[in-house]
Amino acid sequence: MQTMNDAQTFEIRLHESLAGIPAQDWDDCAAPEGSARPADPFTTHRFLRALEVSGSVGPGTGWAPRHMTVHDGGEMIACAPMYLKAHSQGEYVFDHSWAQAWERAGGQYYPKVQIAVPFTPATGRRFLVRPGHEARGMAALVQGAVQVAADAGLSSLHATFCTEAEALAGAAMGLIHRVGTQYHWQNRGYDDFDAFLASLSSRKRKAIRRERAGAAAFGGEIVSLTGDALRREHWAAFWGFYQDTGARKWGSPYLTRAFFDIVHETMADDVLLVLALREGVPVAGALNFIGRDTLFGRYWGECDHHPFLHFELCYYRAIDYAIEHGLARVEAGAQGDHKLARGYLPVPTHSLHWIGDAGFRRAVEEFVSREAEAVEEDMEILTSMGPFKGGPDPDRKETE
Repeated sequence: MQTMNDAQTFEIRLHESLAGIPAQDWDDCAAPEGSARPADPFTTHRFLRALEVSGSVGPGTGWAPRHMTVHDGGEMIACAPMYLKAHSQGEYVFDHSWAQAWERAGGQYYPKVQIAVPFTPATGRRFLVRPGHEARGMAALVQGAVQVAADAGLSSLHATFCTEAEALAGAAMGLIHRVGTQYHWQNRGYDDFDAFLASLSSRKRKAIRRERAGAAAFGGEIVSLTGDALRREHWAAFWGFYQDTGARKWGSPYLTRAFFDIVHETMADDVLLVLALREGVPVAGALNFIGRDTLFGRYWGECDHHPFLHFELCYYRAIDYAIEHGLARVEAGAQGDHKLARGYLPVPTHSLHWIGDAGFRRAVEEFVSREAEAVEEDMEILTSMGPFKGGPDPDRKETE
């Protein structure tokens, strides 16, 4: 396939596996930091390849890889993790109502084209462009993806959890820009966790101290493991936690057991695994991935419930790690108004959408416009309810 952009012709290639794309070429676009820690571990060749090799995506999963690369002469200048989707599971930007509306009207919503990191509601670049080719590389990817969907007669194209800059650029190219909400913790230059607590209202500060004390009383120790400190037995325990949580949330876990084995071999330095041990045996755990500036909370589970252990492992230990290592933020995953009281404030998330049918596209545009107004209003209200000093807090009853 060829596409025209800025009076130049680029070659667009589709790949049914990352195996056919040299890792260095992909990472030169996805992780141009080189030998430094990548800003986004999820778009690296090694993470996406782990999903494929483990069978977490591919045949039978509803995620069929169709990765796109853009070539200018002999050089690969851009790429995108792209999939044909047979459902809307594992995306966290919900379009089930769109699918139902289109199918009630007699259309076929699936398969659709999805530019995303499967099962990963973490913001990052989705249009991966080699430095120096930013504008034309993204334009070629957008044009190429739309052409793929249109030529195949597919209903739609979606790029989820893209950056705000990508969302604005995509909207300028005619895509629909959708806004959502997540809760992130921002590091305001805290020296330690006590400094973070000092920034909170008295009531919230005391509540967090009670929760941390309650978690510490579970009868064991909590360890934070990364790199060479990780052992296969740690992953075996966490697999059990993940299966239990996945069964309760989604009916069945998205990731296979093999995925965690591959991550252990190829991404141990990108992982922070927080485990609660009782007599040396893991009873709960939280899995995080480490970016250059961000700690990404991903999965949690337990085999023995104890009050406040979830908050300690998922939120407070993540904050501890971010402060100690000078990270700018913690992204705690999708949903969860309960994160607000623990210092995680609402931030906007972004996605881009192309709808093939003109009438359906107008209906989606109207829906997204109304939704954006509601999201903005909700974020203002939630932010005003945050736990920090100097702002409205309906739970605050004590004077500093």
